[in-house]
Formats: sequence, C-alpha cells, structure tokens
Amino acid sequence: MNATSAAVLGLLHDGPATGGELVAAARQRYGAFFSVTRSQVYRELPELARAGLVRPGKRGARASQQYVLTPAGRTAFKQWLKSAAAADHLRSTMLLRLVNAHRLTGRQRAAVVDEVRAHYQEAIAQAKSAARTARATGDETARAVAAFAQAHANAALKLVDALSSSPPVASATSR
Repeated sequence: MNATSAAVLGLLHDGPATGGELVAAARQRYGAFFSVTRSQVYRELPELARAGLVRPGKRGARASQQYVLTPAGRTAFKQWLKSAAAADHLRSTMLLRLVNAHRLTGRQRAAVVDEVRAHYQEAIAQAKSAARTARATGDETARAVAAFAQAHANAALKLVDALSSSPPVASATSR
C-alpha cells in the first residue's frame, strides 16, 4: 500500500466521504507534513475499491460518490501502520526553486525570494490559527501538527534568509 492510499484510509476511519471531502480533510489534517492532491485521491479511490478496502456509499450532490471503509480496509490500514517505515523525505518545490534561484537575474531572484518568504509567513499564520483552534477544541493531535507546521515554516524562513542574504555562489559541478 502506498502512502496516499494509507492517508485516504486513515481519513475514512472518520466516516464515509466523497473524494472532494477527502481532499479537504487531507489538507486540514495532513497539510503540514504530507500533501495529497485531488488527482491522487481520485486515482486511489477506484484502486482501493477494486482491492475491497473501500466500497461505494451514498450518492451525493452533483453525482458525487461517497466511499466507505470496509473491514478489509481497516485491517490493511492497521497492517500499514505497523509496517516498517520507508525513508522520510521532505519535498518542497518552493525551496527547490529558491536553491536554484542563483541562475536568475538579481530582480528575478528577489521576486522568487519574496514569493517564498510570503508563502512561509502565511504558513506560520495558518499554523498559529490551527493551534488556537486545536487548543480550544482540546485536539492534542491537531495542536501537535500545528506546532510542527509552525516550526517547519520557521525553519524554511531561516533557509530563505540564509540563501538570500549572501551573494549566490555557483558550485564546482555547475560550472
């Protein structure tokens, strides 16, 4: 089972949901550390159904299809949770752009730095808001995820500051 399938099964433990509802729930619950796109969810759901891990539920508005976790899905998810973890990798398109921004003109590079900085400042604001909500509801998992999101965004901002405060230097391999 891949991580996206596991993410979907984890969300379906909360009850039946449509693909759109799963995307929104993934963004809220996992957004600080694991991205799940709409196309990934809609690609995984039929595969999970073919494997007997979910089944179609009620039809909703505009012919949306709910999916329900099956007992086999609960078992498969629990097995995935107990399995050995694969290597963990951070994948940030923004930071990848920033690290390679030395290949741009000074003005273009400044625009990239400003965009990345604004993104992570907004991420900090969202994490603080999520932490307040989690404290108010007593959701310790959501509070911990919000704290992680804030720490991650702060760390990314430190990288932005470090890379933008000194002139870019081409590596020996890029010459």
